[in-house]
Amino acid sequence: MPELPEVQTVVNQIRSDLLYEKIKSITPIWPKVFHNFTKQKAKSEIYGEKIIDVKRRAKFIIIELKRKIIAIHLRMTGKLYFLEEQNIPSKYATAYLTLESGKKMIFDDVRKFGRFYLYRNIEPIDKRHGPEPLENSFTSECLINLIKSKKRNIKALLLDQSIIAGLGNIYVDESLWKSKIHPNSLSHKIPKKRLENLHQNIRTILANAIEQNGTTIIDFSVNGESGKYANELKIYGRNNSKCICCNQKIKKIRVAGRGTYICLKCQKKYK
Repeated sequence: MPELPEVQTVVNQIRSDLLYEKIKSITPIWPKVFHNFTKQKAKSEIYGEKIIDVKRRAKFIIIELKRKIIAIHLRMTGKLYFLEEQNIPSKYATAYLTLESGKKMIFDDVRKFGRFYLYRNIEPIDKRHGPEPLENSFTSECLINLIKSKKRNIKALLLDQSIIAGLGNIYVDESLWKSKIHPNSLSHKIPKKRLENLHQNIRTILANAIEQNGTTIIDFSVNGESGKYANELKIYGRNNSKCICCNQKIKKIRVAGRGTYICLKCQKKYK
């Protein structure tokens, strides 16, 4: 599933094509793609509305209008791309947004898990999600308070979108390895210094991944181009390869229901 850097990369790519355009129509090809609204509701509430911003919140792409927002979640295989109005979308398209300028933004989704949401404002999304890890307000003290206040497995905690928004399997594994923390550690047992390192590593790794247009493992690409951060991964996906710090073989284990990559020598378990 695309994580924070991949979703931010999509926003960066589509923003200029959408900004200040007016919506002509929004069409579901697959009926379940609209999660909480119908085509008729969209017609009455957002047709003719100008797009005033395109941004990311957590793993959602937010298209902001004057009185509404359209939120798009890519899930596992969702992709967005543009066509001229007369061109036909691919067989995997589940919806498309037509602009008054004639452009169409196509939502392709092979597995059909992706969804469109229509809200009055961003509050319903904010309520379900924790702070953004790249915001200035996300300080080391903020992270320490969030983690120390819980008695949970650290990987499960970091994956919980209500605690911190946007992190997923790839960047949690990378951040924990860089911080020398075993993913099965108990959150309240991890020393403050380690959590300060974790804070810095989360922010650095996410920022670097955005610079590289994210990570392509299976499905993710932008305009047909793969993200380059896969070349920078130090632990994720490297089962049985040697750890670049200690030369011990990287192992794949199961943590919080997820395949998890770990160096048993470098990463200490706090329990």
